[in-house]
Amino acid sequence: MTMKLKPRPFLPMQALGLLLALCAALTPAITQAQTPSKKLYVFVSPDRLGVNTFLQQGKSGVEAAAKKHGAAVKTLESSNASDRAENVRAALSDGATLVVLLGFEFADIVEELAPKSPKTQFLIVDQCIKKPPANVSCATFREQESAYLLGATAALFAKTQRIGVVAALDIPFLRRYTEAYAQGARMAKPGIAVDVRYVGGPNPFGDPVRAKEQALALRAAGSESIFTATSGGDFGVFDAARAQGFQVLSVDSNRCPNVPGLGLDNTLKQVDRVVQQSIDLIEGGGPAQQRSYGLKEGGMGLMALDVAGLPQSGCLVATRPDVVQKIRAWAQDIISGKLVIEDPMTRKR
Repeated sequence: MTMKLKPRPFLPMQALGLLLALCAALTPAITQAQTPSKKLYVFVSPDRLGVNTFLQQGKSGVEAAAKKHGAAVKTLESSNASDRAENVRAALSDGATLVVLLGFEFADIVEELAPKSPKTQFLIVDQCIKKPPANVSCATFREQESAYLLGATAALFAKTQRIGVVAALDIPFLRRYTEAYAQGARMAKPGIAVDVRYVGGPNPFGDPVRAKEQALALRAAGSESIFTATSGGDFGVFDAARAQGFQVLSVDSNRCPNVPGLGLDNTLKQVDRVVQQSIDLIEGGGPAQQRSYGLKEGGMGLMALDVAGLPQSGCLVATRPDVVQKIRAWAQDIISGKLVIEDPMTRKR
């Protein structure tokens, strides 16, 4: 006898329940994958990044902090004052939770916009503003400490009584380099002359042609070595050094490999590290911070002070242990407070 199986009746409610259960199981995974981060870090550069190691370090520091704190990140490059203001406004329009600004060029912009955007945190690196509001943190550097030691290095290497400096502009911020460099040189070698020339022009921080012209003029006037503090213009000074065979010193990172056999030493500015530390403090939820970083905090340095990196640096200072010993001793005096290098930015004129 053959038995026929009756088809099971379709139960709409059971099917609906199964579908709802399946959706509920999948919903968390779908939400996690599609929901963007609620944090957005925007790095606004005062100029085009190009080969500017100072700006490149800033970008790297913001990106590393964004990865650590689970934030999306965006970089906006500027070309002029109008661009800078528009980029900060664009960052706010995009919903930035943190705007990171490198350079003294942003002070007026922050003073105007930060009070109007209390839910956005601002981090200014290299500068601060008077009476910053609760959403503005600042990280500045004591560049004068490293510049002083770099001037002493140049003087100890000098066989004559004249060395030179090419700086982007004659402004209080860059006097941290030029004046401290001259003071350190005269401390190490009393009576030495330090000649200073400025790039100027419409693009003082990114004009290698004008920087090279100033370096050649200094060389023609008798400068034995030249210290360059011109950001993107440094490569013009390096070209002049290769053409004329004079020794050169620079800022922010180790540039000795750019001028083999002619690079003496460089100030080292740990921008990426300081940016990350500053963002950590902001993310910690504490009050806004105004912090200064020098030799003691590890924010500034020299290749001569880098025990591990000096032998492979390519810097000529590595060939003179006697000079390295003196520089390290003076550095300890600065760290301990025995030797205080004046900050031209805070001097009353």
